[in-house]
Amino acid sequence: MQPCVWLSSMLDLHAPLRPKRKKQWVDFLVQFRWVVVIFVVLPISFTIYFLTYLGDIRSELKSFKRRQREHDENVLKVVNRLKQRNPKKDGLVCTARKPFIAVGMRNVDYKRARHFEVDLSAFRNILDIDKESMIARVEPLVNMGQISRVTVPMNLALAVVAELDDLTVGGLINGYGIEGSSHLYGLFSDTVVAMEVVLADGRVVRATKDNEYSDLFYAIPWSQGTIGFLVSADIRLIPVKEYMKVTCKPVRGNLKELAQAYADSFAPRDGDPAKVPDFVETMIYTQTEAVVTTGKYASKQEAQRKGNAINELGWWFKPWFYQHCQTALTRGQFVEYIPTREYYHRHTRSIYWEGKLILPFADQWWFRWCFGWLMPPKVSLLKATQGEAIRNYYHDMHVIQDMLVPLYKVSDALEFLHNEMEVYPVWLCPHRLFKLPVKTMVHPEPGFELHHRQGDTNYAQMYTDIGLYYAPAAVLRGEEFNGVEAVRRFEKWLIQSHGFQPQYAVSELSEKDFWRMFDGELYEECRRKYKAVGTFMSIYYKSKKGRKTEKEVYEAEQAMLESAYAEKTSLG
Repeated sequence: MQPCVWLSSMLDLHAPLRPKRKKQWVDFLVQFRWVVVIFVVLPISFTIYFLTYLGDIRSELKSFKRRQREHDENVLKVVNRLKQRNPKKDGLVCTARKPFIAVGMRNVDYKRARHFEVDLSAFRNILDIDKESMIARVEPLVNMGQISRVTVPMNLALAVVAELDDLTVGGLINGYGIEGSSHLYGLFSDTVVAMEVVLADGRVVRATKDNEYSDLFYAIPWSQGTIGFLVSADIRLIPVKEYMKVTCKPVRGNLKELAQAYADSFAPRDGDPAKVPDFVETMIYTQTEAVVTTGKYASKQEAQRKGNAINELGWWFKPWFYQHCQTALTRGQFVEYIPTREYYHRHTRSIYWEGKLILPFADQWWFRWCFGWLMPPKVSLLKATQGEAIRNYYHDMHVIQDMLVPLYKVSDALEFLHNEMEVYPVWLCPHRLFKLPVKTMVHPEPGFELHHRQGDTNYAQMYTDIGLYYAPAAVLRGEEFNGVEAVRRFEKWLIQSHGFQPQYAVSELSEKDFWRMFDGELYEECRRKYKAVGTFMSIYYKSKKGRKTEKEVYEAEQAMLESAYAEKTSLG
């Protein structure tokens, strides 16, 4: 199915027709926003990418010893800066990063209120690659593109390499990170073996799962930097090969059948470990059509054997990966070999399929050949140039959400999302949610190991990330759509289903419901123990939608004894 035909078919989706929506002036701003993207965002993005690349090369030319020395100096600067803060006069502590820089739809509005900035911009170096212990020691602003460029030529890689180049180590640890290998290794934070953290009182500590700061080690993931400043992390490396052998298999049926085919692709019902791929994802293009994609590492010799198809996906003129996979629906199952690093970042150029909304013609052959080298636009620049009206439009008329649900509930979730939002394509990616010694913010269902469900083990429950990154069909048909109410119903369903919503997204959760979704006991305990309360804004206020007022900031600073979580538990 060609992309233009697919988009046309989306407009004709069979669904209960809603009232037609009257167009407003902001609709025309959104419709012609591509002009700003073409002539402003793309050139500036390319310049930033190029300058960043030169900075990375300059860093790589330094010895590991020099990088470590500079790191220690920069940590000392952070400590001294924290000591300059007067808690009675200065605001809550946060990084000096601009509010629009974060990758994701949610604007970092808490920085519009009074705050005390600490500059972490220098922390973007790879400090060490230890081939013997298979550990990469990196600073928090190292991004996925940077580290894969260094490790893959060594036939090494992080166990979980998030797909988009711009995603940073700090964001993936403090927030949420997943990849097609997460069905084996868990979320990005599960691959971390140690963290170096600057606490609110200026202490610099190293947290591991079995030292005196083990509680801090387990509390930092999903905390959004509200316990301390992460200044370096030791992350697990795995051996890899030069190519990924990729199989694209078409699947047709109802949503329940698509969900079952997806589960069977990485969790064979006969339990044969030889059938478990190294990578897996499924893209659902319509209510009845999907392509299951699996990958196995392959050597250069295997890939270059006669008759094997090699797809150098990284060239700017190549078809976007999700559209390339979609051709399996017409040509049938196919197998090809993609260079490993190019496979890791397969969704970067198109930003999954968001690029189709940002630039409607960017997937066409003539644009890819002539201007594809400028892609992708930096998300931060898109946010910086959108303005308040366009921003609110996207919140109401656009869906960028991930939902993490148990594997056995995927078909129910797909049915619910189809009825509520009708957004396609849908991205499915499995991940293990490990049973840890302590209960963290995100944790498996109690007693999951007693049910022996598909994909589960005694030590981990298999979850799935269901990603929605497009406009709902109702919006594409010009009908009324209430994005706020749809998200509220979606979040309510998640809470009832023991699911979780990554905090990069725009949330409508109340404070009470936030702590129904996440377990805050360890988080709040560490906030008090390590003096983060009154220094860093609490996670709910940091991720809350909308502007943060001086009153809210003051109340957060005064929350020394009581917390939303403690209030919830006291109410039963």
